[in-house]
Amino acid sequence: MKRSKLTESQIVAMLNEGEAGIKVEDICRQYGIAKSSYYKLRSKYQGIGVSELKRLKELEDENRRLKQMYADISLT
Repeated sequence: MKRSKLTESQIVAMLNEGEAGIKVEDICRQYGIAKSSYYKLRSKYQGIGVSELKRLKELEDENRRLKQMYADISLT
């Protein structure tokens, strides 16, 4: 899976700028992402703080590792 080029703090800062009234086009140009990426991030992370976002990423990574372990065990 492709890793995001934005850090957790950048995502939260970007979404806060959008809530402050800055145009989406300007935000996307500043962070080097597409509009669709901005809206996907907004739908997923809106209202989440930096610490909550870090915890969410840790849980997603742990879930991925557990799924991989289960797949390895089920193949043997």
